[in-house]
Amino acid sequence: MKDLLEEIAKALVDNPEDVSVTEVEGEQTTVLELRVRNEDLGKVIGRQGRTARAIRTLLAAAGMKVQKRFVLEILE
Repeated sequence: MKDLLEEIAKALVDNPEDVSVTEVEGEQTTVLELRVRNEDLGKVIGRQGRTARAIRTLLAAAGMKVQKRFVLEILE
């Protein structure tokens, strides 16, 4: 799931070399912390959060396959 998020983020930003994803495992939930360069933050979040919401939807759909919940946190 970490790789999926990293590939999506790299495709969206202008500085793909500065994209990093940290995975914090929980019992039933895994938190994925996405870090991008400050000027790319808007591209990952999108207008009114639409891009971030779409990424969260993809993570939820992919998480259903492995029966695990994924939470996306976008950090600077």
